[in-house]
Amino acid sequence: MIEFSAVHKRYPGGYEALKNVSFSVAEGELVFLLGHSGAGKSTLLKLIPLIERVNSGSVIVGGQNVSKMRPQAIPFLRRNVGQIFQDQKLLYDRSVFDNVMLPLNVTGVHPRDGARRARAALDKVGLLPREKSNPIALSGGEQQRLAIARAIVNRPSILIADEPTANLDAGYAAEIIDLFAAFSQVGVTALIATHDANAVARAAAKVKTRTIELRAGELVAGAPA
Repeated sequence: MIEFSAVHKRYPGGYEALKNVSFSVAEGELVFLLGHSGAGKSTLLKLIPLIERVNSGSVIVGGQNVSKMRPQAIPFLRRNVGQIFQDQKLLYDRSVFDNVMLPLNVTGVHPRDGARRARAALDKVGLLPREKSNPIALSGGEQQRLAIARAIVNRPSILIADEPTANLDAGYAAEIIDLFAAFSQVGVTALIATHDANAVARAAAKVKTRTIELRAGELVAGAPA
């Protein structure tokens, strides 16, 4: 489902964020990407939906070599990849419901079908009763769940998340991890970057998981890949 092969990523100025990274994630697998701040986790995730591009090597997503994908094909790729980043980019001038509807509006889903799907996504993350609220009125954990609802509303087969439990208390963090475990149980492929050992342990107690680790842009020797 996701395959990195000899991937290198350099930023202007010569900083090499990823060095010869190779690993794969099978369909329906829940994989945690570990590593300290600056290890390259965020950069790696951004290569999957082509927020960033590799300098060399290849990234295969759902059988497609996204490293060579033309710009006009990127929106179609992103419909199949639910993205949850630390900067949630919630729209505070719109309701919870409207935030989840946004990806459906962009992809041209009929409003009636879109409304049904948006409410189903909100229900899945436990936010349906708050659909008319403004996101700014939500707690940190609720805002993260809203970001997840928005990420899954297009029914992607792949979810990527960058530190989804960062800055959340233990209770909210547990709720978020339980959601990812539930998605895994219905066949969604998920790659989650984290340094939260408790989150990894909680998920592993519920479903089969795997971990890979980055250190200074390289896979740690012996890490499953």
